[in-house]
Amino acid sequence: MKKMIFGALFATAAMLSAPSAFAQTVIKFSHVTTPDTPKGRGAEKFKELAEKYTDGQVKVEIFPNSQLYKDKEEMEALQLGAVQMLAPSLAKFGPLGVREFEVFDLPYIFPNKDALRRVTEGEVGRQLFAKLEPKGIKGLAYWDNGFKIMTANSPITKPEDFHGLKMRIQSSKVLDSQFRALGALPQVMAFSEVYQAMQTGVVDGSENTPSNVYTQNHYEVQKHGLESNHGYIGYAVIVNKPFWDGLPEDLRVQLEKALAESTEYANSVAQRDNNDALEAMKKSGRIDIQKPTPEATAAFRKALEPVYTEMSRRIGQGTIDAVLNAAQPDTTQPEGK
Repeated sequence: MKKMIFGALFATAAMLSAPSAFAQTVIKFSHVTTPDTPKGRGAEKFKELAEKYTDGQVKVEIFPNSQLYKDKEEMEALQLGAVQMLAPSLAKFGPLGVREFEVFDLPYIFPNKDALRRVTEGEVGRQLFAKLEPKGIKGLAYWDNGFKIMTANSPITKPEDFHGLKMRIQSSKVLDSQFRALGALPQVMAFSEVYQAMQTGVVDGSENTPSNVYTQNHYEVQKHGLESNHGYIGYAVIVNKPFWDGLPEDLRVQLEKALAESTEYANSVAQRDNNDALEAMKKSGRIDIQKPTPEATAAFRKALEPVYTEMSRRIGQGTIDAVLNAAQPDTTQPEGK
């Protein structure tokens, strides 16, 4: 009997003295979109892979749809360590004093997805992330929402068609300058209010990715669209730097692997959703979406050149030049390689 009791006590003591074998690191991943968006599905993929590759040593808790924090609150929560991971839009870093990220809002700065990747996956993308570190934030990956189209209740096939139109924008000095350069009247408005504003004529149109236009039913209250691909909306997956630096190296390696794979997944989902949304809107008969002619695209580029001059003082000409140079193709390799 004594041997049985001693054996039980010894086993219990062994379990209590080795908590590291059962310790689990928790990552709270907060975001403001619904779970079925590319960002939401990317977060779920990261959770799946992070828990798999760390053999359960890491648990990822996802809080979508602003369950924990709203847009304006989540960055401070990350810096304070209340959450460990976010994926805010790139425009959200301006209020932190890191205005260089507003370069992503400049019209036509990325001629195609290959040019975008050369920036986000190259040295310029890493240099931009480095500017977040003094704020206690570490950038880990860039996730796509996609390239934008224009919509309105009147034809918008050339720059002069925008004169006098009230165009909804998200809060951005660059986007404000963009529409003023076209002679439009930019209106900052919460995304959730746009449908009703379009329906009642408070705004005449907007810009957004096809998937956002489709899932929010904006195409039901807009008669015309332009497949301009003039601008980009993307996210940065970021983490609390002290938390990340404090992780064991072996865990960080596995989490980086999980993030690389979930980034590829999230970006492929974004591309597929945008393609499907564009096709569905065209088939709906509710909105007439046109492709701009080469002449119209050249005219839009010319009309929007002043935005670069105006924003160079805010973003920094060095950052703009670095992005433009990085976006250029490698002439030794065919495009897309």
